Amino acid sequence: MADPSTYRPAPGSIPTDPGVYRFSDEHGQVIYVGKAKNLRNRLNSYFHDISALHPRTQRMVRTAAHVQWTVVQNELESLQLEYTWIKQYDPRFNIMYRDDKTYPWLCVTWSDEYPRVYVGRGAKRKGYRYFGPFGQAWAVRDTVDMLLRIFPMRSCSAGVFRNAQAARRPCLLGYIGKCSAPCVGRVSAAEHREIADDFCSFWEGRTRQLQHKLTKQMRQAAENEEFERAAVLRDSLGALDKATERNAVVLPDGTDADAIAFALDPLELAVQVFHVRGGRIRGERSWIADRADDADESELVESFLLRLYSDSRVPHEILVPVMPPTAPVLTEMLGEQRGGRVNLHVPQRGDKRVLLDTVAKNATEALDRHKAKRAADLATRNQALEELQGALGLPEVPLRIEGYDISHLQGTQVVGSMVVFEDGLSRRSEYRRFVIKSFEGSDDLRAMDEVLTRRFSRLINDRRAMEEASRQGGPGLIDPETGKPLKFAYAPSLVVIDGGPLQVEAAQNAITALGLAEVRVIGLAKRLEEVRLPDQDFPLILPRDSEGLYLLQRVRDESHRFAITHHRQRRSRAMVESVLDDVPGLGAVRRKTVLSHFGSLRKLRAATVDQIAELPGLGAATAQAIVDALRADQPGQAINVTTGEIVSEGPAPHEDASGAGQPA
Repeated sequence: MADPSTYRPAPGSIPTDPGVYRFSDEHGQVIYVGKAKNLRNRLNSYFHDISALHPRTQRMVRTAAHVQWTVVQNELESLQLEYTWIKQYDPRFNIMYRDDKTYPWLCVTWSDEYPRVYVGRGAKRKGYRYFGPFGQAWAVRDTVDMLLRIFPMRSCSAGVFRNAQAARRPCLLGYIGKCSAPCVGRVSAAEHREIADDFCSFWEGRTRQLQHKLTKQMRQAAENEEFERAAVLRDSLGALDKATERNAVVLPDGTDADAIAFALDPLELAVQVFHVRGGRIRGERSWIADRADDADESELVESFLLRLYSDSRVPHEILVPVMPPTAPVLTEMLGEQRGGRVNLHVPQRGDKRVLLDTVAKNATEALDRHKAKRAADLATRNQALEELQGALGLPEVPLRIEGYDISHLQGTQVVGSMVVFEDGLSRRSEYRRFVIKSFEGSDDLRAMDEVLTRRFSRLINDRRAMEEASRQGGPGLIDPETGKPLKFAYAPSLVVIDGGPLQVEAAQNAITALGLAEVRVIGLAKRLEEVRLPDQDFPLILPRDSEGLYLLQRVRDESHRFAITHHRQRRSRAMVESVLDDVPGLGAVRRKTVLSHFGSLRKLRAATVDQIAELPGLGAATAQAIVDALRADQPGQAINVTTGEIVSEGPAPHEDASGAGQPA
């Protein structure tokens, strides 16, 4: 049996959203399916203390080798998806469905004179109306019990109904308002069938029509001065709103649709599809694939739709993140295959937009899990390092790789970043930031030269300190002045620059000028994922499925992210300082207090006069002066004079970062 710690998800990687999860064994066979309101809490309970679990659950956790999950919007979606997965995979540890029973469904005996509603299993009968099947009978019964207050149709058995007719006295449900009591003639057969029809309409997702109908009846009763009936209808309308919210479907109009979303990476992509039938999620599928070319998302949508519907039924509606380039032709072709009209569109708002966002979130989760698993695998990391050694002609495996990037906004707030990967894994404790103070402008080559000169000058100084300490018999890796390790004393085996030939040449010149010939420099441009080498006219092309290229991409992307984050922080702080410079009576100490408390111009603009005045050393007059300065700094914005809050805010300025493979 497998050790659960070998496949336990990393801390913080499991979302806290509701969803459905599945455990599978080493052969990929799904052995258990479950759902949870909070996926992180539920899944962590399986790994926290194995000995405290039920013996059967212990055996399941030890038999499993993988765990996966899908995020949904609410509990009803998880109920439907859980059922779909149980039917699809038939997991052997879901003991509640391992007996001779079938899945529970909701039945309305429509062919009877007085239709009855009940939850059952087994064979279906002709003339009855069925809804489901569902994953758990108790959840359906709970919903039916709540709906009977809105639609008081018959739910008793034939024997109870006959006894009530003979006694001319309704059962308890008739007295408490959960049955219209047709057994004693309180309503006619036609009136009771109308109630049953409304009940069925709710389960079919036609809640809006029911709300309009109840509202119209309530107003009509009020106009006729039937206030008791109007009050009953009012209460039913409120209960219907609560039931609709609790049992919310993803598409209230009951549409049949497929929602498709992508999560893209320069080397890989994840595709997620939710199949919605009758307004409810009936299933989901996901794929992870290598990107064979640089096709954009619209082209990927087109090729995926052609592949997806080559062997599956085409729904009435297809929701996509972007419209494919040949949308009219593709829609016509899919319509011919379906035998009816197909609506292919990109939702912008409403329930369909929410659904597509949920699908996109699941696609991102799938890609993140795949990348994390790939990066954490020891064999894969070793393969990547060996591939880089062979492709770049390095004398040894590049155990330490450093990545660099430059970020600025039109030549202002120029910063640099340094990230470190050791043994194929990031070492965040050794990341460094550089502020370019020697000049202002968009000269990326000069900025890169300064960053590398400062970093490798520190390397040379630390090496000298190590040698001196070694000659004196002290610890060679400890700075005698600070008592901290000399981390900059380690030379990287490989330096990765986010950029093209010019950036690589500038980096190589800076390192060569310091006499560090053993440090190799390469560049990785984003556009074509080409590896640029110094003094080489043509780039090195690594295979698209190369683990070495994947590692270089991670280093490049991490250095870019780190540089952009640093630049944004400095830009925001500089904007606050520029605004506060013009505030009368605000000295350096109080200006530092405001900066430390709010940190960014956006947060300062959102603050009221009272909130600013609460800071130490600031009074109401100074706080009002700060608000006035904000108003003068943004003349096109609306400001609440009483509170000092910004009512609207314009778009943020355009950001720029070097390293896109373009000349500086």
